[in-house]
Amino acid sequence: MKHLNKIASIFGAAAFALLALTNCEGGELYEMNAPGWISEKVDSINNAKPVVGETEIEGLEEDVYTVGNTDYSTGWWAVFSKYYVIPDGEKWIAQFNLGINPSAPNTYKNFALILCSDDDRGGAGYVEYGAIRFDNQPSGNSEWGDYIDRSCVESTLTFATDTDAGVEKLGGKVTLTVDRSDPSTFVVTMTNGTVTKTYKAKEPLPILNADAANTNIRAFLVPEGSYINFLGSTIEPIGGFTSAEDKLPLSMELVGVPKKVLQGTELADAFKNISATVHFETGVTKAVTAADLTFEAIPDMASLGTKTLVVVYNKTYKGENSPQPIIAYSSFEVVDKMYTSVGATDNSTGWWGAHSENIKVGPGETFVSTFTNYGSGVSNWNNFVIVLCAADNSEYAVLRADNYGWGAGYDGNADLVTSGGQTDWATWLAAINGGKVTVYVTNNGDGTADVKTVMLGTDGNTYYQDYLGINTINPDDFYFRYTVDSSHLEFDNVVGAEDNSTAFWGAHSEMIQVPAGATYTTRFRNYTTGLNNYNNFVVVLTRADNTEYAVVRADNYGWGASYEGNASLVTSGGQTDWAAWLAAMDDALVTVSVVNKGDGTADVKAVMVGNDGNTYYQDYIGITPVDADDLYFRFTVDGSHLTFE
Repeated sequence: MKHLNKIASIFGAAAFALLALTNCEGGELYEMNAPGWISEKVDSINNAKPVVGETEIEGLEEDVYTVGNTDYSTGWWAVFSKYYVIPDGEKWIAQFNLGINPSAPNTYKNFALILCSDDDRGGAGYVEYGAIRFDNQPSGNSEWGDYIDRSCVESTLTFATDTDAGVEKLGGKVTLTVDRSDPSTFVVTMTNGTVTKTYKAKEPLPILNADAANTNIRAFLVPEGSYINFLGSTIEPIGGFTSAEDKLPLSMELVGVPKKVLQGTELADAFKNISATVHFETGVTKAVTAADLTFEAIPDMASLGTKTLVVVYNKTYKGENSPQPIIAYSSFEVVDKMYTSVGATDNSTGWWGAHSENIKVGPGETFVSTFTNYGSGVSNWNNFVIVLCAADNSEYAVLRADNYGWGAGYDGNADLVTSGGQTDWATWLAAINGGKVTVYVTNNGDGTADVKTVMLGTDGNTYYQDYLGINTINPDDFYFRYTVDSSHLEFDNVVGAEDNSTAFWGAHSEMIQVPAGATYTTRFRNYTTGLNNYNNFVVVLTRADNTEYAVVRADNYGWGASYEGNASLVTSGGQTDWAAWLAAMDDALVTVSVVNKGDGTADVKAVMVGNDGNTYYQDYIGITPVDADDLYFRFTVDGSHLTFE
């Protein structure tokens, strides 16, 4: 095993020069604790030549590169081959060595061919025909997609389950053919000489490109728990062929650097999910993981504040020690908490001494926010306070936690209904110090507003405080904010690990019920690895028993019984520049509204203010059917995390 902190002597001088240049004390140089380099690669030139008994492929050009980690650690949809564009009436042939993990009997851990429209993944015109995997499992999911007919598959090797023995038979030198030469059909063949899988469609693929005159399709490969040593192709890929000659690294871009790191986090843990796109000579690029990188934090990781991350990569394209290491920089912040607070944590902030920002609530809308309340415990009013106001901060009403308030919409209001005055104030006061508070602020749209508060005390009891019918408000100019009085509030509802390591469906928020005819809104900060468009927030619409209506993502994609096949569904917000949007979504301020129309349909609307200052939108209008009396929503993540405000 080659350790990254024991770099070859040819690199050592550069590393020490870097440390001298920064002139820092306490800087940390760290080797990521991950599998070492597997430097012995297949001789791509020899493997590209036909062996005895093998038919030489006319027009096969050398295209030598690796897709996936050679330690078999690559997950699904993590890395991709180049794009290969196949014109109508032509044939594409590729050859590659497929590495199969001998210790993993899962039949799906091989590779999949993805067929799509002539656009990049995440592009506005990107549409998938579907996927064809090398294994054949009729009872499983070895082929999928709207334009893939599984009945058209034949294979010399069939698996009954996804854990059958014999997956190693899929390894070795694979020849892949995608044939569009016959206008009456469409044929895909995968073979390694031992196993042959054929897909012969009953009709040619339709054209899915936005420009009907463009009849091209694209193909790319995706490994899972395996790796691909590409050898050659009869079609030049986008970006060009890759020579077998080794290449020096020139530059790199970092992906997934966290904006914030919690104080006390070890460097290894803080940056374990970072990856980089490395640019080599001749224009070749490769994605590398944190295990391939060396990190230094300047000046240290111990103190709070803004830090500089120095990242070094010192390998050639083929994984040898490079005489020309490359360095990239990024900034991050070491913080003592990952969430927003209002007021000093020792409850020393006096009355009106700290405020949250104003949050707008539109007509007919209810804004939901959750926080942990802390008070000095001296008096009932030493807790959270809600201020209803206009944009210019002129007040409609000021409402305390203890059934007391004032203001133009409160004083002398004969229609105002207050409830929640506790039967035992001393017990309540002790219980809400550290209690979880959920506040519902509703703009009724008729000049009145309601505020409902649910307080889960530390004693396990739930307390309520309502102010219904506050009047004299302008429904088009209605905001609220929080203040304190010898108390502080922590908006500490975080979904997902702060290093964005939580995989899809790995963490969920609490469910929020949306009554018939209501619109419920919440707001959070979205953080992402930045690897894929789907590595962001996900909204789940369900019943109370968690039966799903629909799951909708931030990137104009969804599924579920009330989504799929829904002719009335209108989605909008697919971005014109997905790369810019994805970069802007790290630390984006997101407002999500869920509308229960009361007629069996629901809408989901997201407004995303990116870190670039631009506002992006994503709507799902007309999700149906839903039960108007049983509609809830919650959030989950995928390589991301959310901090609610």
